Amino acid sequence: MQSILLAGGRGSRLDPYSRVLPKPLFPIGDKPIAAILLQQLKEAGADEVIMCLGYLSDLLMTYFRDGREFGLSIRYSIESEPLGTAGPLKKVEGLRDNFLVVNGDELTALDFGDLYEHHLASKADMTVAVQMKTTHSSFGVLEIQEGQVVSYAEKPTHNYWASMGIYVVNKNVLSYIPDNGRFDMPNLVQCLLQKGAKVIGYECRELWFDIGTLSDLEKAKEQLGQYK
Repeated sequence: MQSILLAGGRGSRLDPYSRVLPKPLFPIGDKPIAAILLQQLKEAGADEVIMCLGYLSDLLMTYFRDGREFGLSIRYSIESEPLGTAGPLKKVEGLRDNFLVVNGDELTALDFGDLYEHHLASKADMTVAVQMKTTHSSFGVLEIQEGQVVSYAEKPTHNYWASMGIYVVNKNVLSYIPDNGRFDMPNLVQCLLQKGAKVIGYECRELWFDIGTLSDLEKAKEQLGQYK
């Protein structure tokens, strides 16, 4: 299984700490986030990881080197300008027909191997790992049409599917990514839907954290102790 780790962002929500350390190197116990991901990818059957880097790329390359210490083959694709979360894929050479894409700041107990096999069995153009989330409104919510109140719900609850930032991609979708400039995964998904491509969801019920803030990081440390 070939895997791409997206680790080129600045992690601006974790400023000022991310000024000196890229977010994938933030520690959870005695391991950086990205090292935990690599361990999981290896256990899921990954044999090659391509790290797409930009911001503070030298630190990441110095830490992970060629991947031998992690039991993997690691190579790097460096962007000279921010390309978003889909743009870097267009720059990677030697991609197989299907490959896994993971944001480098993900912490999850998702079974990457099962996700990949589900994608292959479904013959999808793209598979998006998703998790059901619930939000609770603190206010009464009204629906208004032409100035007239037509419905009212007091502090309603909304359920929705959240993208986990983890995908399996068929190589043929790369033709929809521009050669230059920023292009994100939501842009690619929307483009594929407009073209009638087969985009499916894979439900994850396991733990999942998107490390955006220091409070997210502390919460992940508490609940993902098995990876320390």
